[in-house]
Amino acid sequence: MNNLLSLSERVMLVTGAGQGVGRQIALHAAAHDAEGVVVNDYFLDRAEAVAEEVRAAGGRAIAVQADVTSHESVQAMFATAREAYGRVDVLVNNAGNAGATPSADARKPFWETGPDAWNSFIGVNFYGVIHCTAAAIPDMIARQAGRIITIISDAGRMGESNLEVYSGAKAGAAGFMRGVARAMGRYNVTANCVAISATVTPAIEERLKADPERTKKMMERYVIRRPGRPNDVANMVTFLASDASSWITGQTYPVNGGFSFAL
Repeated sequence: MNNLLSLSERVMLVTGAGQGVGRQIALHAAAHDAEGVVVNDYFLDRAEAVAEEVRAAGGRAIAVQADVTSHESVQAMFATAREAYGRVDVLVNNAGNAGATPSADARKPFWETGPDAWNSFIGVNFYGVIHCTAAAIPDMIARQAGRIITIISDAGRMGESNLEVYSGAKAGAAGFMRGVARAMGRYNVTANCVAISATVTPAIEERLKADPERTKKMMERYVIRRPGRPNDVANMVTFLASDASSWITGQTYPVNGGFSFAL
């Protein structure tokens, strides 16, 4: 029986893969025999470190620095990926949060801030997804195949105080993916989202450890009383990147320990 989760004939590009969830998605791709992994990060040294981890595990990987908020930077990244592997079969739009250089006001209520703080969220979480998806689609149409997976947040499904613009940007990315799914289904290209809640990345781990009582109280809102792990997200991304999900498109899958439910 064929391994439906095998990525053996697929090249995957993961944005924001220099740490946390993106790093684990790249490592999962290699573990599932991806033909190649393009590890992107705003900081080249982080991307190179993860690409080296992939290679050490027996996979093929290249590191590419790019700012997903820049159309030109994204186009250059895809040109590098095509030069290395000839194509990108799976795009994972993972870069997020407040971007690589967030505003100091990023977590204040939006009415107390201004466009600089707003753009730090909108640029990476919405425009970044548009830039990368636009760069990926022409080759996917030509090959009549592809997978586009965007990591959003339960903030985009439910809203989050003090993260109003972030919530809106993530909701916008999900709506954009649904539109892409409708447009691209005829070309055998699927587009889906994975919505995550508190997941133990380096930044989140610091916050959780800093205030154990607050963390315990927060975990009471989760049916499965632990924070998410990068593996939890990477498992779902691997499924959506594989043949096992070939008849699934336009969907948002919460991977959130029961923080919220979905119909």
